[in-house]
Amino acid sequence: MALTGILILVLLGAGFFGYKCWSKRKVVRELLGTALSDHQRAVVARHVPLAQKLPPQLRGKFEGKMQVFLHQIEFIGCAGLEVTEEMRLSIAAQACLLVANNDAWYKTLRTILIYPGAFKSRRSEHDGFVVTERETVRLGESWARGPVILSWAHAREGALDDTDGHNVVFHEFAHQIDDLSRQPENAALLDKGQDFADWQRVFADAFLRHVENVRTGQRTVLDAYGAESPTEFFAVSVEVFFERPALLCQTEPAVYRHLSELFRLDPKDWV
Repeated sequence: MALTGILILVLLGAGFFGYKCWSKRKVVRELLGTALSDHQRAVVARHVPLAQKLPPQLRGKFEGKMQVFLHQIEFIGCAGLEVTEEMRLSIAAQACLLVANNDAWYKTLRTILIYPGAFKSRRSEHDGFVVTERETVRLGESWARGPVILSWAHAREGALDDTDGHNVVFHEFAHQIDDLSRQPENAALLDKGQDFADWQRVFADAFLRHVENVRTGQRTVLDAYGAESPTEFFAVSVEVFFERPALLCQTEPAVYRHLSELFRLDPKDWV
């Protein structure tokens, strides 16, 4: 009798878990098919002009992913900041431009912390047995499984000027995409026609060229911060891919090609 009772409890638990998963997938499917309201669309157009350049055939997918993002993410104001609808829509639109036409998704992200402006961050640096605590002023941070932390002043400015190649939201969410691609189950993020070895070679070579350009004081389309590490190089490349695509294609055509295949987008042809 006791064994039967345990089996019943196990079956009930499995059934409840299965129902929860089914219900969650159902909500996501419904949200993916839900367009923004006219008011939301107007806010996005005003705060994220780049979204207006997205090809018409992709706007339905883009808006559906924004709805899922807004449903999934909790936006928390820090240092006295009150989070507004404009903040949520602006950040969601920028984050979802990166995944508008590919299969990547911010599965583990649940929280975005927003500061009014630049904020202080404390990091530990390890050198053998020596640990050094450093405090730096930052515009954004991205942690592998969340949260993402943003300066609203810079997130807003970066979205409004969509041609300068600097966008802190693109930068931090590029780190989220990069972290996803490093997980074995997400290897399929690369397009079927992409060769991972070629991807590594192209970005390694471009990173070394960028480091040398920065070292010798050469002007480059990519922010000098990209010389800090390959991961930062990827993030600044994504910023320029979306905001100065023609120039990136001209100066680093292989990098542009791989990013275009990753995101399944070709922003240099957007009108």
